[in-house]
Amino acid sequence: MTEIPMASTGRSGVLNAGILRRDAIRERLGATSLTFPGLILIALVLLVPVLWLFWLSAFDAAGELSWANYERMGRSIYIRTLTTTFRIAFIVTLCCALMGYPVAYLMSQSGRRVSLVILLCVLLPFWTSVLVRTYAWLVLLQRTGLINTWLQNWGIIDEPLALVHNELGTIIGMIHVMLPFMILPLYASMKAVDSSLMLAASNCGATPTQAFWQVYFPQTITGVSSGAGLIFVLCLGFFVTPVLLGGGRTYMWAMQIADNISLYGNWGAASALGVVLVIATAIVLLAVQFVLRRAGGTK
Repeated sequence: MTEIPMASTGRSGVLNAGILRRDAIRERLGATSLTFPGLILIALVLLVPVLWLFWLSAFDAAGELSWANYERMGRSIYIRTLTTTFRIAFIVTLCCALMGYPVAYLMSQSGRRVSLVILLCVLLPFWTSVLVRTYAWLVLLQRTGLINTWLQNWGIIDEPLALVHNELGTIIGMIHVMLPFMILPLYASMKAVDSSLMLAASNCGATPTQAFWQVYFPQTITGVSSGAGLIFVLCLGFFVTPVLLGGGRTYMWAMQIADNISLYGNWGAASALGVVLVIATAIVLLAVQFVLRRAGGTK
């Protein structure tokens, strides 16, 4: 038998490895080049407006480079508006999680026909404009609306309740708009849970409550985090519902931005508010990503 020199074998192995590595890099570059049109589109649609906001916020009303637009953030009106925005966003997110989890659980545990009917009811509001839905809540919640009229006719209340043109009406309307954004991620995560794990927990002596909290719920935390992050971010920039149902008494950050432009024509101040909102949104998204990584067991 002819023996193959070890040196030549090692040299050929190194050459083959180099060729494979070069082919892999070439394939990766080819696949990445296909994304260039999408990256350019994202840069034009997303990055350019954000950079333009940063640029405008750095100039005062006289057109001079200044931090005046950010210094005014310390005023009580801005602090109160920002606090109101985050408080309402947190309340709406919490209520959507508490209301959406049972609905998503029912959808995941029901048969195909029942789950499709529930899913249709969840998606039905998307077929109607947010403005129309908000006006519908205005009709329901106002002092002479259907809810107050029914309560008075049944003798439950003597005077109409203040259900609209305040923070309560704003929260009710926003919950109605945001609830599907919690149910859909939860339903997707619940359908991915292996039902045999609950049976295994029961066989090991766990009660239904223990099996739910220790086995089922931790596997759906990704859906809760995704829905909560999405709703919280959307609530930070919500405008239509607070304007109509808040009646000017519930003043949120987006309304502050609109007033700086429409009433005062101060694009620099409005841009500074937008920059603060973008930074707050980025922080929330990073927090959600951190929670998802911890829930997934990755670092």
